This record gives sequence, structure tokens and C-alpha cells, in this order.
Amino acid sequence: MHSPTNPIIPMEMLLLAYRSGIFPMADSRDDPEIFWVEPRQRAILPLDGFHCSRSLAKLLRQGRLRVTCNHAFDQVVEACAAPRPDHPESWISERIKASYRSLHLAGHAHSLECWKDGEDGQPMLAGGLYGVSFDRVFCGESMFSRAPNTSKVALAWLVALMKRAGYELLDCQFMTDHLASLGAVEMSQQDYLDRLESACSPARPEADLPAAYSALLEEAGDSSPGKLIAQSFTQTS
Repeated sequence: MHSPTNPIIPMEMLLLAYRSGIFPMADSRDDPEIFWVEPRQRAILPLDGFHCSRSLAKLLRQGRLRVTCNHAFDQVVEACAAPRPDHPESWISERIKASYRSLHLAGHAHSLECWKDGEDGQPMLAGGLYGVSFDRVFCGESMFSRAPNTSKVALAWLVALMKRAGYELLDCQFMTDHLASLGAVEMSQQDYLDRLESACSPARPEADLPAAYSALLEEAGDSSPGKLIAQSFTQTS
């Protein structure tokens, strides 16, 4: 069922929806309306089940890609919504962009950006992801790559930071072959709601992704933080 046309989805409504296991989508990039989705089957990525291949671990250790947190949120969302050869349309409408920017400014939506040196020597945004964060839950919304494996690097950083910050649930919404290859699993919506309720329990403080990012950089010092991330996956694989 479509909602009335509004310039923005109220932040309280969005957070209540996510805490209830539902999320908004649009039929097209220019659609002013949104509809609420509650999948029968839900995909999550267990934080201890992320599949870090040898090639990805090597890429992380090399540190050629610089990863930032919340440095270019709007650019990441725009890149995720951009037309792709195999998918010219997008569910990320202008209204959804504005709504998630509001969440971001309130500290409930975060982005991770992968940067590489361009041909002119200037850093270019090569990949990234964004999602909604509350309690000890991160709901991944979308990711993109403009260079090979950059979205995988962003996802590896996300999983590592979530583990450091005390998150319990990484929601991937819908299962894809790509996510399955990285360790995502599928479950019923009811099983997801049970996990969601546990991760939203007030018994523990809310997880803080940006704080975990800053702590990782501080721990790495002059070394590459990617080495610490790759090492953490090696130790738990």
C-alpha cells in the first residue's frame, strides 16, 4: 500500500518501521510515493560468519584503498541510486534520499567509503555502502562498486567495526548470490523478528559505529588498519 506523498518520511516513523522489521522502498527513482516491505524470507550476515577470501584479505592488508566513515554519505547514496547496466532503475527515490539524509544527520544512518587514487592523483570514491543503525542493529541498505572488490572491502570493514562496537545483527534484507558468497544466510521473517527483538533489548547500550571506526584507526597507528581487519577474520575463520 502506497503512502501519501510527503517531502520526507518522519525519522520516528522510519525507526519504528525498522524496529518492527519493515522498511520503505519506491517503485522508481522519480516516484514521490513509497511502500512498506516486510519480506517473508530475510537475509542476514552473521558477524562471525563473514567469508573473507584470501584475495580479499590480501587487498585489505595492502591498504591501497582508504576507507572512511560518514565522510561522504550523500555521495554514497547517490552512487547506490545511480543507473547500472543491468539495473537502470532504482528503488532509492529522491524522497528516500532526503529521508535517509535526515536519519544520517541524527546519527542513525552511516556510510563507509572506499577511496583510491584517480588518474589525476586525486582520491576518487571507488565504492561504499550505507545503512540504518539503531540499538545493536545495522540494516544494510545498498552498496556500490566503481572498481573491483571495493564494495567487498567496505563490507569487510563494516563487519569488523560492528563486532568491535558490540552490534548483534546485520540485516541484508534480501538474499542474493553475491551476499550468499560472503556468508549471508536466509531465514523466515519471524526468526528475523526474534533476533531483532533480542538485539533491541535495552539491557545493553546502543552500539556506536563511528566510535568503533575512530578506535580502530587509533589502534592501527601508523600501520594499515586493513591489516588489523584481515587479521581478525583470519583468527575467526
